[in-house]
Amino acid sequence: MNKFFKTVFASCLGAFLAFLALGALVFFFGIRAAMQGESGKKVSANSVLHLTLKNPIPELTNNSQVQGFELNTSPVLGLSDLLNAIDKAKDDNNIKGIVLEPKFMAIGQAQAKVIAEKLKDFSNDGKFVYANADFYTQGAYYLASGADKIYLNPKGSVDLRGYGAQIPFFKDGLDRLGVNAQVFYAGQFKSATEPFRRNEISDQNRLQIRELLDERYTQLLDMISQNRNIEKAQLKQLIDNYEIRWAEDAVTHGMVDSLVFKDQFESILRNKIGLEEDAKIKMVKLSDYYNPMTDKKSQSAKDKIAVVYAEGGIVDGDDRPGVIEGDKYAEVISDLRKDESIKAIVLRINSGGGSGFASEKILREVKVCQENGIPVVASFADVAASGGYYIATSTDSIFAEPNSITGSIGVFGVIPSVQKMMADKLGITFDTVTTSKYAVGFTPFRDLNADEGKIIQEYIDDFYEDFLAHVAEGRNMTRDQVHEIAQGRVWTGNKALENGLVDALGGLPDALDAAASLAGLKDYKVREFPKVKTPFEQLFEELTGGNAMAKEKILQSELGENFKHYEWLKSVAETKGPQARIPFLIE
Repeated sequence: MNKFFKTVFASCLGAFLAFLALGALVFFFGIRAAMQGESGKKVSANSVLHLTLKNPIPELTNNSQVQGFELNTSPVLGLSDLLNAIDKAKDDNNIKGIVLEPKFMAIGQAQAKVIAEKLKDFSNDGKFVYANADFYTQGAYYLASGADKIYLNPKGSVDLRGYGAQIPFFKDGLDRLGVNAQVFYAGQFKSATEPFRRNEISDQNRLQIRELLDERYTQLLDMISQNRNIEKAQLKQLIDNYEIRWAEDAVTHGMVDSLVFKDQFESILRNKIGLEEDAKIKMVKLSDYYNPMTDKKSQSAKDKIAVVYAEGGIVDGDDRPGVIEGDKYAEVISDLRKDESIKAIVLRINSGGGSGFASEKILREVKVCQENGIPVVASFADVAASGGYYIATSTDSIFAEPNSITGSIGVFGVIPSVQKMMADKLGITFDTVTTSKYAVGFTPFRDLNADEGKIIQEYIDDFYEDFLAHVAEGRNMTRDQVHEIAQGRVWTGNKALENGLVDALGGLPDALDAAASLAGLKDYKVREFPKVKTPFEQLFEELTGGNAMAKEKILQSELGENFKHYEWLKSVAETKGPQARIPFLIE
């Protein structure tokens, strides 16, 4: 009996201590979050703002899948707030300059272009921007090329090799396993299903990938050539022949200004700032410097423009940061329509698409807003393709960056069958008893028959025709005109402007100006949606078991940037019904 009571007492004590520890953690981080909520970090004179950009940058602050499972209450700044932080630093006399250390930069070319332009504006105001890294990836150098000075580790490199695409094909492997992918698609350029039905790239897909890569390469050459004052033809030759292999090559050809170790770079910084040689450099992290809750400029206007950030895959029934859940976003837009202070909406899109059902729900609410006299303008970030373009089709105006990826107007579906694998590999077969012809149809345990396949293809074709009709109505084209530039084909922002899929080239500020003009506003507030939980709130849910995403948070920490590939495959596999999704991930 004594042993029993000891066991019970020990269990109760353990539970009590666990709850006590949890309470202490919650109290500590609650106090920390409250302190951070007061204002951004106060900086002293001669400080330097430190930008690493090593993680993906969401469009909306804290709306990020890749935050990791960690005890951290600092905000994950979105692109808009990151740009606001640089503006704040430009006007802050205590900030003397910016140090950019891109390292494993995980942002797209469109985002990099916008940030580079903001850094150039910062530099033109009389402050310095220095870039320093052990090595530069191509994307990192694209951004860093606009810095006043570029420094490189003497043992490092600048990895400029141009753009390429390498696509895996699974058809033969699936055949050997006895898996029949059974793919259905509308649009000869809709190549998302090619890895499951072919063993090589189709001519149509090769054409669109070639044009996409060529244009991105041209934009890379233009940016670096202009920023580093290198002849474009010479730069192209250096990259094509892979002549910048060693750190010394980068200096010789004008890609970097000097080769330095960390201590040498710090000496350069001290000299630039005017510090004594042994003085500590006051480096301020971006997330510590800028607090979105308190640092946004006060706006006293009564009328509001809502910016709805739609980023990530478009999904059904999966409400979490970094994805576009159909019902949730439809509800957000519906609520904005009912808010009399909201005079216009800007739909900021960074998505390669996903569920056709969810896309249709969101588009429906956009149209209802317009029917009620609320103008809606679309602004494209790095990607607004397939379902990402679908939800923008009816908007009053569409803005894209020159290097945004858009189009991909097409639909596909995949119904894998494991009948052969089950029978040949495992010796498992199925027999049926039914009351009607299709009672056990469309299952993964047997191949579709001709009639079932025809039904699925008709369903895909019908959704494609709906897609064409939405585009034709929104872009003032005929069905055939849209079909000519659709068929799943991917376009850059520049090409989309030429073929009429977008109205103008520009960023979010341009879209806001257009929305204000359509609504007849001269003075307005900007409000951001959807509302996203802070890192502290997300942490509290994880610690108390209120968030089922803890497992994926750990996966994110382990996989890092590669988590997006896992997430893409998982989304494809879990999406029910037709999918309007771009056929590849954009680096």
